[in-house]
Amino acid sequence: MASSTESLRSQSSNQASTPLETLVSHLLASKRSLSSINHVYRANELVTATRNSLETSVITSARTEFLRSGIDSQVQILTRVRNNTEGVAREGAAEFKAVIRNLDTAEERLRATLNLLRETMVEASLRPEEEGRRSLLDFVDETGVAGLMARIQASIDTASGAHDEFSETNMAFDEDVQSVKSLLAERPKQDMQGDAGGEIRSPIPEVLHDMEDHAKDMADNLESLVRHFDLCVTAIKHTEGGGDAAQRIAGELPEGVDIGKDGANAPADPIGEDERREMMGVLEKDASQVEDVVIEIKEHIIEMEAQYELVTAYTDQLANEHANTTSAFRLLEEIGLRLPGYIAQSHVFVMRWDDEKAKIEERMDELEELRVFYDGFLRAYDNLLIEIGRRKALEMRMEKVAQDAMARIQKLYEDDFEERESFKKAQGDFLPRDIWPGLMAGPLQYEILPVGTDVEKVPDVSKSVIQQALRRVGGSV
Repeated sequence: MASSTESLRSQSSNQASTPLETLVSHLLASKRSLSSINHVYRANELVTATRNSLETSVITSARTEFLRSGIDSQVQILTRVRNNTEGVAREGAAEFKAVIRNLDTAEERLRATLNLLRETMVEASLRPEEEGRRSLLDFVDETGVAGLMARIQASIDTASGAHDEFSETNMAFDEDVQSVKSLLAERPKQDMQGDAGGEIRSPIPEVLHDMEDHAKDMADNLESLVRHFDLCVTAIKHTEGGGDAAQRIAGELPEGVDIGKDGANAPADPIGEDERREMMGVLEKDASQVEDVVIEIKEHIIEMEAQYELVTAYTDQLANEHANTTSAFRLLEEIGLRLPGYIAQSHVFVMRWDDEKAKIEERMDELEELRVFYDGFLRAYDNLLIEIGRRKALEMRMEKVAQDAMARIQKLYEDDFEERESFKKAQGDFLPRDIWPGLMAGPLQYEILPVGTDVEKVPDVSKSVIQQALRRVGGSV
């Protein structure tokens, strides 16, 4: 609000005779407007608080960034160690799976051989008649296989338990590292103070500058309201019957506003008619602007309050970030105490796995040896059938030779018997019987018999069975 000679000259002549009631109304409105001083006080408080927040935020940010720089380097080291332990776990898991696959293959091959033994029935002619049918598996001690598989399973369980323990340790290690990273990830929101490059910056300096401008404008507006109030008091004092009203109204001003009190009690200085007319014109013009000025002051303080909420939110987030960073630092110290245990667990796992892996591989070799032995048993049985066939053929040839020899001997016996009978008929009457004791004896007889009391007859095995055995061992009929 301001006055000028031009505004005075533009007023109508009746402004010089503004009634006292109108002047009192203007004074009361002006007095009410002076309560805006509370907004000015609040503006000063906000500026001071924002300036303090700026100082605090700079210190807090510096401390936080110093801690973060140290923590970040330590987290990088922890991440590398964590990756190493995880690599050990992955390598151990891959080796474990490979060993299990190889073990499954070896066990499957052994089971296949055992099934062949179970399916291969021993020829009934090889066993006593009173005995039931038996397979080759009946001649194998399976308890050895069961015991070996039990030992292998025990090693697998031990290795699996070691891997589970190591996995739990790695999981705890990973949770520690992730907890630190999570605490460090909670930073002030970028949309609050992000620049075009996406970098984090403080909004407080810009807000403080705006607040200072708002506070200055509010102070200027308040000063205008005070001048208008003084002008109202002066105008009433120069109006007939207005001295008492000016003294009464000006006596109760808002706290902090003491302008015009002494003037309201003092007598009015004489002024000319032209000067009074000019004063009334300025007063009327300023009175029409009082409400707008008050509204403008309120708008300033509303804007400042909103800006201060932004400052408070930012400083709260800075404090929260500093608290999180401090918590991350303390957690990092605790992790440092646990770190040797994490690393030691990695070495323990490697040693335990190497030990159990060696045991499993050794017993897998035993499984293979059993399979080779049982395969040998199968081949030996096939060769036994072939050998029985060979022996049976030779036995039959020997029997044939013996039968042929007996037939020839029998023929010779019969020929000799006839010759002896003819000799006895021709010469027997002339020869005394006691001339030769063997004169009347019959021919000498021979017999071919098997020799040996522990010799058994070769059993009968069908030719088809022997031919199948020959094909299995790669022979030919």
